[in-house]
Order: sequence, then structure tokens, then C-alpha cells
Amino acid sequence: MPGLPMFRTLLFITTFSISLCARAQDVCPVIPAPVSSTATNSNFLLSDRTVIVLQYPSLRNQAALLQEQLLKYTGIRVQMAAAGVNAAYLNSRSMDKNKFPSVIVLGKNNKGEDAYALNMNDSRVTIDAGGEEGLVYGIMSFVQLARLSNPQHQQATIAGWRIEDKPVMKWRGFMLDESRHFFGKETVKMLLDQMALYKLNKFHWHLTDAPGWRIEIKQYPRLTLVGGIGNSTDSLAPASYYTQDEIAEIVAYASARQITVIPEIDMPGHATAANRAYPEFSGGGTAKYPEFTFNPGKEGTYQYLTNILREVNVLFPAGMIHIGGDEVSFGSASWNTDVHVQNLMKRENLKSLVDVEHYFIRRMADSLQAINSKVLGWDEVTAAKLPVDETIVFWWRQEKPDQLKTALEKGYKVVLCPRLPFYFDFVQDSSHTSGRRMGKEFNPLRRVYEFNMNNYPEITDKNRSQIIGFQANQWTEVIRSKERLHFMTFPRLLAMAEAAWTVPEKKDFAGFGKRLAKFIPLLQQQGLYVMESPGKTPEPLR
Repeated sequence: MPGLPMFRTLLFITTFSISLCARAQDVCPVIPAPVSSTATNSNFLLSDRTVIVLQYPSLRNQAALLQEQLLKYTGIRVQMAAAGVNAAYLNSRSMDKNKFPSVIVLGKNNKGEDAYALNMNDSRVTIDAGGEEGLVYGIMSFVQLARLSNPQHQQATIAGWRIEDKPVMKWRGFMLDESRHFFGKETVKMLLDQMALYKLNKFHWHLTDAPGWRIEIKQYPRLTLVGGIGNSTDSLAPASYYTQDEIAEIVAYASARQITVIPEIDMPGHATAANRAYPEFSGGGTAKYPEFTFNPGKEGTYQYLTNILREVNVLFPAGMIHIGGDEVSFGSASWNTDVHVQNLMKRENLKSLVDVEHYFIRRMADSLQAINSKVLGWDEVTAAKLPVDETIVFWWRQEKPDQLKTALEKGYKVVLCPRLPFYFDFVQDSSHTSGRRMGKEFNPLRRVYEFNMNNYPEITDKNRSQIIGFQANQWTEVIRSKERLHFMTFPRLLAMAEAAWTVPEKKDFAGFGKRLAKFIPLLQQQGLYVMESPGKTPEPLR
């Protein structure tokens, strides 16, 4: 793979002889790289005496997040100022400087919901933004700077920066598949923490598929009690799933970090686990993919799935549900002999099984629209004639550029998540033995970082605004352990974050490597098994 020697030499030389808080530092160490950053030649002393001051009382939740993040990552216990202490008081002559030796001011500006400004001097840090989203991003940039300053004994000296920043992409996503292997809420919270630190904002949660059903549906308890049994490597593994209380906890945790959680309930294919629980709604499958589909010929199937989606919609306030819609042909051959499907084809004048598939998807899209939820689907749904304004297409098959072209021509909003380079179950180096490849191709860090939608001729000046973002997908057929999950996710997630945040002309892989080298030990300090380099980090095989 071109560039791998540079990958090995530049990225992972973790020499910490350089003082991270040195004034001579001329490159802002934050990931993703900010739009604009200038060193202020100041050193801000963060300590237990530092006070957070709110420009408006409504910013209290963001202040609490800042407190929590600084305690978690630096051990420093900053306090919130008493009611009535605001920016005006800090600028007044009566302000007691001994009482406020260093302050962090959270405020508002008019730069946009997701834009922020961070300004630092020796005694004051000001973070302001047009909305809660941007304010959290500014907080995370400051938290990164604090972590990199080598905090000790409840204090840290942080080199000052002036930053103006906003993302180039609105959708900066990460998908976790927990049907094939289940990891649990603490792992999900860890991933949300890392997403928040690096300003990713969409968590796509793949909760149902052939191996297991992982979300409690109270109207249909067998979905988890029976459908939750097993995984990709052990069909008899005890039932594993998220209760609705756990779902609510995780959604709230993500929301505090300005991350939207999008559930995926896969249909009409990938339904094997659900069909174990409620076989009356099965449309059959093939020898290789048994009981793979829901039955599109039974009216009861639509009511059953609509009931499920209504319950899911209550649990996830995102206002969008991903319904999959991919790889249906793996099991749809059984529809040729299913009397209910054949009757449907005659009644609706459907000429092929693909027509049946599209009929099903339109019916379920209608159900989602009825509960004010947008329809999300893999790029196969492009042909199903779904409403343009209510549908988001996820283009994953980079070997099928016509799918992307067609989606854009039809006016759909599109999230780019091509297997090359955004499938994180693909190996990272030619020496790795466990994981997927596409022919001889795989997904090293550099390929993730240098992804550029300008390289796709299907994306033009006319339709560019329809591309709403990028997403990395972590499928787990070959990922059984947390260690393996860490190894396959980090540090590629950080490269993905910068690919989605930073304008292409400002991206610099060598510079990213130097900044990343400072974050690798921080990830390791959190107990993450991070791939430092192919030769240095042994590959966990399961």
C-alpha cells in the first residue's frame, strides 16, 4: 500500500521529550485540526481553584460536562461560580482576583450552531458558540489541550491558543454492529466518550441482524428472550440485549455529548433472529441463509414491524430509524414458492422479487413517516422510490458508483461510508491475518485519513450539498473481544474524525501523524488496546 513506510515511521514514534506546553509550539495539537488556530504565547494554569463562569444560566449543562470531562481526564476539580457571577462581573473593578485566579467563561456568539471560538490567555479561557453543539466542541478542544499538558497534582499549565472552528461535514458518524457480537453498555459509553472527544456526532447502532436481536421490545418479549440468544460464533450463547432502561441511559449519555443515536432495525432481510422468536412472520430463506427474510406477503407482517418501529421511535428521539434494506437477495428466493408472496405479486402486479422487496420497503417507509421518522437505508433502497425529503441513503458499495450517482440524481441526501476505506472490520496492514479484505485491498490509517469525496466524479458542484457526511462502520463478525474491538477501531476513528471535520485542502497526513503520536498514550491510559504500528502492536485474533 502506498505510503506505508511513512505510516510506520512518522505516526508512531512516540517520543515525549518535547514539552507539550512549550510556547514555541506552532501547530495546534487538537484533533480534528481546527479551521484556524494561533498560539497566544500564554500559559493558563488549570487547577482546583479554577472557576467556570456562565454568560447565561442555560449553559449549566455544558458547564457540568466540562467539569466531568476535566475530572475524568485530568483529575482536576474545577468549580462553578455562584449565581450572579458572570462575564460582566469578571470585567468589573470590584471583581476579587484572588477569588478568581483563573476562569473559564462559557458564552454564546452568532457563528452558527456547530461553530465555536476558543480564546486563552494566562488567566482566562473563553469558549463561546452559536449553539449547544458548538459549545460542546469547544469544550472538547479545551479538554484535549488540558490532557496533552501532562496534568499532575490537580493542576496543569496549558499553552494558550486562539481557535476559530467548525466542521465541513454535518454528519460525522460511527456505526457499531452488536448483533453479531454483543459488547454491552460500558463499551458503548466508552465509544461515545471517544466520539465526543474527537467531535463525531452520529452513533449508528446496528441492533438487529441474523445472529441476534439486541433491543427489548415490550410488546414482543420473545424477540430478546429467544432472538437474543447466540452470536456469530456461538449460536447457543446466552441471550444478550439492551433493556429499554439501558437504551434510555445510553441515549441520554450521548445527548449530553451532542451525539445523536440512530437505531437500525434491519428488514426485510437479515431477519433470522427475529424469525426464531416469531416464525409466523418469516418469509423463509436459503440453505446458506435460513429464515433470512420477513414475509412481505402477509399483512400481519406490516403491523408487527410497525408496532416494533413505533416502540423504537419512542426510545430514540433522533427522529430517524435505519431499516437496512440491503442484501435481501441472500434469502428472497424462498418468496418464489411462498403462497402469500405469490398472491401479493398478483394482487399488486409485481413482476419480480425485487419489486416485492421495494413494495415492502415503501410500506415500512410509510409507517415511519406516520410517526414522523425519517427513513434511513443502505444504498439498495435508492431504487425503491422512497420520498426524497424523508430519506437518507448510505452509500457503502464503492464498487457500484452508479448507486451513488443514481441516489444523487434522484435528489437524496447521502452519507458516504464506502467499504474502502470506512469499513473498520477490514485489516489495517498486509501482515494482519484476521479481518476482511476486498481482493488485496484493505484500510490502513492513511487511506482513512485521506478519503476525499472530490475523487468521485459522481459528486459534482451541482449535487455536492446532498452529501451530508461520512461514516465509519464497525462490523463484528470477526470481532469477539473488547481488545479486538479497540484494536480495529483505534486510532482509525481519529483519522475518520479529521477526514469528516477538516476541509480537504488543510489535511496533512504527516502533520496528523505527529499530532496523533501524542494521543496514542492517552488512549492506552484509558485501557484501550490501540494499534500503534503493525510491527509494534501484536494483533489480537478474536
